[in-house]
Amino acid sequence: MVQGEADFRAEGILLAGAGRAILLQLANPAIGRGVAAHSTFTQRPVNRLKGTLTYVYGIVYGTEEQVKEVRRRVNRAHVPVRRTAGEPSAGYNAFDPALQLWVAATLYDTALTIVEKIRGPLGDEAADALYRDYARIGTALQLPPDMWPKDRAAFSRYWDEQLSTLRAEEEGVRVGRGLLFPKHTALWYRAIMPSARFLTAGLLPEQLRKDFGLVWSDRHQRRFDLTWRILAVAYPMLPVRIRHWFKDYCLAELEKDLRKSPQTMQRQGTTA
Repeated sequence: MVQGEADFRAEGILLAGAGRAILLQLANPAIGRGVAAHSTFTQRPVNRLKGTLTYVYGIVYGTEEQVKEVRRRVNRAHVPVRRTAGEPSAGYNAFDPALQLWVAATLYDTALTIVEKIRGPLGDEAADALYRDYARIGTALQLPPDMWPKDRAAFSRYWDEQLSTLRAEEEGVRVGRGLLFPKHTALWYRAIMPSARFLTAGLLPEQLRKDFGLVWSDRHQRRFDLTWRILAVAYPMLPVRIRHWFKDYCLAELEKDLRKSPQTMQRQGTTA
């Protein structure tokens, strides 16, 4: 699939798992309530996805300045998202390390799932490299390093424990279905959603398919399995510049924004 271990995070095919990661996050009741109360996910899904992936690409591939910028952006977005007792989404705080752990965990597990569907099971060296990448993504904000499971075996235990009790509540379901069945987004986005819903449903645990009202059958499963067999052959044949296009685009846009920022211009001597 890729030429080197460090390239896993750059692969555009990981976008196929975006819906899975988002719904897993929304299935956490605290996140579902908080996003329902504060997020513009359903109004600006593409912008929110780009923002999340720019953070991921910035942390893994960015310069020191780019890392600082994506951390600043995320923290700034999280500042208003704090709730206290008696408020509509009481109990949700975007700076909560336990919730940040769950968000990072969904990104890692989804990336691993997609990579292995294309490449097959990873060897220990490659799997450990991917895990280290996501440890950096998870701990770049407020998540203390010692909260991130110490190794892949510890992560598997954490993941299984979380999934065993994970149930989407009304607020999370409402946001999730708004993303999967958009009404007021660009025509091109609505056009790709049937395929996105299909892949998302197939990648989710059965219980969450039911929670989010996603129909699944043996026929769907056969079609899903065939789709990934085809992708496993066809995707690696694409040129690297195409496979890595979205990563390169996000980092180029990030660098462009940095060059326009007053702080950067001042350092370059273009402002007083």
